[in-house]
Amino acid sequence: MVTTHGRALVTGASGFIGAQLVPALLEEGWTVRVFARTPSRLDDAWRDRVEVVQGDATEESDLRKALADVDVAYYLLHSMDGKGDFVERDKALAQSFATVAKDAGVNRIIYMGGLHDENAELAAHMASRAEVGTILLSSGVPTTILQAGVVLGEGSASFQMLRHLTERLPVAIAPRWVTNRVQPIDIDDVIHYLVRAAELPPEDSGPLDIGMEEVFVYRDMMRRYAKVTGLSRRFMATVPILTPDLASRWVGGVTPVSSGVARPLVGSLIHDAVKGMGNARDASEVLGDPEGGLIGFDESVRRHTADTDPKRVGRIFRRVALAVGATAALGSVLTKPDSAWYESLKKPSWQPPAAAFPIVWTSLYGVITVASTMAIAEQIENGDEDEARSYARALGVNLALNAGWSGIFFRSHSPELSSAAAGLLTASSADLARRASKARPQLGILLSPYAAWCGFATALSTAIARKN
Repeated sequence: MVTTHGRALVTGASGFIGAQLVPALLEEGWTVRVFARTPSRLDDAWRDRVEVVQGDATEESDLRKALADVDVAYYLLHSMDGKGDFVERDKALAQSFATVAKDAGVNRIIYMGGLHDENAELAAHMASRAEVGTILLSSGVPTTILQAGVVLGEGSASFQMLRHLTERLPVAIAPRWVTNRVQPIDIDDVIHYLVRAAELPPEDSGPLDIGMEEVFVYRDMMRRYAKVTGLSRRFMATVPILTPDLASRWVGGVTPVSSGVARPLVGSLIHDAVKGMGNARDASEVLGDPEGGLIGFDESVRRHTADTDPKRVGRIFRRVALAVGATAALGSVLTKPDSAWYESLKKPSWQPPAAAFPIVWTSLYGVITVASTMAIAEQIENGDEDEARSYARALGVNLALNAGWSGIFFRSHSPELSSAAAGLLTASSADLARRASKARPQLGILLSPYAAWCGFATALSTAIARKN
């Protein structure tokens, strides 16, 4: 028989944690109210079973409607949007929420914070989350702060970052924070602790650390992920020069996790993120673990990759690299810069030295391979398989034009025809960048130098044709 509890308010109910917390509270017998700016984003599986208050958490009047007659309020709001002034926005939001919750007679506030060293100089996002916790604790309402590190689960930005970094980087030079200690936790265990925290006695208030038994260096966590999913061993060297901002841009370039979201994630990893670094108690001792114990890392990864294909990126990379490599090889065979015909041509004064061409083309072939691999993989993962096939066809046409230009110019001895071919290659390269940007804008930017160089080659071919 389900025990009947009071009313719980869940903010952030359309987010990764909130969307899974709501049905867990319903199952435990809570009456659940959700506070949502856009109710249409709520999960259809439980939307009709909850009270919905539509509003904006920055509006005090909306907060008062949401918090009226509430026993427990879950504060799951974070500014992980990459926009400016997040520190002040989070501070003002927390202060307003705390004040209204106190006036409304809420019995408990429950907040998700991050594992951190209380004596360390924290990155801005991490320091802001800690400040929010302090504000809520000072509200006069009993407050529980569950402090977690990397949360493992499909839909978790932390898990997506771990997954994509591992799947895409068999060999990499990485920021120094990949050598820091991390104590992850599975999303199911997070939900267990969140639900149990609502039943704490009124006098209990303060932070609780949550995490599985295993502690990893982040780099080793990537290697373990690779082993569990059947990927080859990952090799990673570290450099000390990547700041959190640069590192977040690195993550945003390598993975689909945007730089704005990656920045707070990186900020939570530039120091150790393990239990017991401050005055927080261990949630296992206060709330008790789930029946059967906490989920281990290997089991968690298996659960949350069951519907994914960890080897997809590797397969696509090999196919694209083979096609690009064949193009480069064929173009090299067809190119004869030392031929008597080529040396007899009149050339513009602004033509680069011959040594520049192999350097530039080798770099561009690498960019084409990486950007195209990620574009195709991300389109498939997003369910846009038609777009992925269309991109693959466009890439095939582009590579054919690429190799064909060398044959037309150096073998057919036709500068006029090669100018037209170069123009087609430029248009194809620009189209490739456009298609890649539909998968992710950064990928289109990555391919832009290729389109620009093809445009330069068109201008050069045209100038040679006019002079001869």
